[in-house]
Amino acid sequence: MSQSSQDILRSAQVAALRGTIHVPGDKSISHRSLILGGLAVGETRISGLLEGADVLATKDALIALGVEIEKTKNGDWQVFGVGLNGMISPAKPLDLGNSGTGVRLLMGVVAGQDITATFTGDASLSRRPMARITDPLTSIGASMSSRDGLLPVTVTGTASPLACQHHSKVASAQIKSAILLASLNARGTTQITEPYASRDHSESMLRYFGADVQQTTDEDGSHLISLQGEAVLHGRQITVPRDPSSAAFAMVAALITPNSDVMIPGISMNPLRTGLLDTLIEMGGSIERVNERNEGGEITADLHVKSSQLHGIEVPASRAASMIDEYPILSVAAAAASGTTDMRGVAELRVKETDRIKVMAEGLRQCGVSVAYDDDSMRITGQMTGQVTGQATDSKIAGGVTIAAQHDHRIGMSFLTLGMVAAKPITVLGCATIETSFPGFAARMSEIGASITDGVA
Repeated sequence: MSQSSQDILRSAQVAALRGTIHVPGDKSISHRSLILGGLAVGETRISGLLEGADVLATKDALIALGVEIEKTKNGDWQVFGVGLNGMISPAKPLDLGNSGTGVRLLMGVVAGQDITATFTGDASLSRRPMARITDPLTSIGASMSSRDGLLPVTVTGTASPLACQHHSKVASAQIKSAILLASLNARGTTQITEPYASRDHSESMLRYFGADVQQTTDEDGSHLISLQGEAVLHGRQITVPRDPSSAAFAMVAALITPNSDVMIPGISMNPLRTGLLDTLIEMGGSIERVNERNEGGEITADLHVKSSQLHGIEVPASRAASMIDEYPILSVAAAAASGTTDMRGVAELRVKETDRIKVMAEGLRQCGVSVAYDDDSMRITGQMTGQVTGQATDSKIAGGVTIAAQHDHRIGMSFLTLGMVAAKPITVLGCATIETSFPGFAARMSEIGASITDGVA
């Protein structure tokens, strides 16, 4: 079976990137907007929703659970909530496609209600571990049935969830979000402790919808989240900021491509999402926040990015939770820097859509980049020269290779970004899943000067 042109893309070296690029709405907030709107009383109206495959899979699953969701003529979305006890058991399994966020958060939703649902996904999602979610959900009284901790998973929820205390060994927004959603109906206070703070969109959005959620950080850096159960959520108006994880590709592309000057408007500046931004600035990146403002409870800003001579740094392990999805594109920035970049505390990359440490390391080595890695770290020795003089043709990143992204959207976009500064074009297989998070990626990047074309011969 041949691959479609959408699935094979080729990225070639360019002289400069210039202009304004509008990246899609934030995926994390889009998922949560739909879910919390479905659990609320009344109507929630959402503007700027990411309409990628992952978020649309969550939308379809909520409809199957009894929530009415419509798109308006002006492009907004209306969610007519059924309340915390109003969902129904779906008539058939809920297929979440490639969406790890959607499947894990919705397991929490089902676990806290008197309904039963079976969750499935595509081949990639079916290889990802679910026990880290299903195990804590059993502590609230839900029942789980799975295939060795993998999809398909059947969740039988409980009408009377128990408040619990959960001590997470890893800082994971998906784990704590599933527990919080399951505990909304519980009597009493649910407490979750994580070793350090992970993304807190669920906490801030739950407060926005009317739940009592508290967050504190201890002297040792551990993070405590408390939720008062028997909550009542109310429909809200939400403007979804643009996704910093999607902006990361345009940001790194502009930094490493000579003579570049790019604006990326409306990006979420949530402090627990700016780890990559902080890291790139520490590496010498010229990135300016412009027009900082508050939209729907989220700090938002426009980013002005110019080409820069980057240098390697040691990335603090404590920063990993705030930028776990951005390590693949950070690896590209490190490859195009001078010196060595050390990334530690990144074991979570091994349980994403692929083993992202291994796949990025092997792909970078194919391109002539020196990489060392183990279960929890990567060390990349930069290969690039020429950003200051504007001569990209002296790139030591060889290119001229074909990379198998293994249907991981962030791997695919990362190597397409690297192709913009490689000596020879880079062809990437398995690009179709890019549509799950960044619809129209190739076209939008080409509008500011990238050369990303159909890779089918």
